[in-house]
Amino acid sequence: MTNYLELDAELIRKCLPGGADVPEGSDSLFLIYAVLLRSKGADVDASDVHDAWAAWMVGVDPDHDSILPFENLDKATRREDSPFLVAIREAAARR
Repeated sequence: MTNYLELDAELIRKCLPGGADVPEGSDSLFLIYAVLLRSKGADVDASDVHDAWAAWMVGVDPDHDSILPFENLDKATRREDSPFLVAIREAAARR
């Protein structure tokens, strides 16, 4: 059985722009994104998306160089969150 968070996670996946680099084994990441969708909706920002990714990454690779506050990241690293921000906002619009 699929629950409401899994449905929202799948909607976010469907809203990703073409060519988005989705991490392997990221089902739990998209569940965190689903919580962002439900809690912030279209008001979600790039910092929120990065924090969600960082929380997920702590369990995947706790020594990853990008587990830093969003404002401490370089511009290129910040842009990596953009497709997921777009997808969450699009999913909010569709809901």
